[in-house]
Amino acid sequence: MTESKWRTGGVTVVRAGSLQAKLGPTGAGRVTVFDFAGTGGQQTWIGTAILPPAANTGPHHHGRHEVAIYVVKGRSQIRWGDSLEFAAEIGPGDFAYFAPFVPHQEVNLDATGLLTFLVVRSDNAGTIVNLDVVPAAHPEMMF
Repeated sequence: MTESKWRTGGVTVVRAGSLQAKLGPTGAGRVTVFDFAGTGGQQTWIGTAILPPAANTGPHHHGRHEVAIYVVKGRSQIRWGDSLEFAAEIGPGDFAYFAPFVPHQEVNLDATGLLTFLVVRSDNAGTIVNLDVVPAAHPEMMF
């Protein structure tokens, strides 16, 4: 077999067990899956976010960066707008995209199970701006 330049450098595999170890005993939080610093890729962050039962992320935005999420497991209500006045429910296999500066929040609708997202961001800086927002009592359901 001939040695190829791609044998050790073109593909990276991250095993699920290594991500779980980084999350720790609660199994909740955010974990970087791929950090492209030093590889020439500087515009993308890919990771996972796991919310405990009935938890939410709190209102926030990611500055000038775009964010897309894919629901791996669980059901979520995503809320967005200046007062989080808009909402949509998403579940396994669904995607959601957040444009730059859009205030938003992810909510785990399950009182007993974890909510797991795959997250792709257009930055590698980890920008998160937490907002002091009183969420609308009855958001308008969209989609």
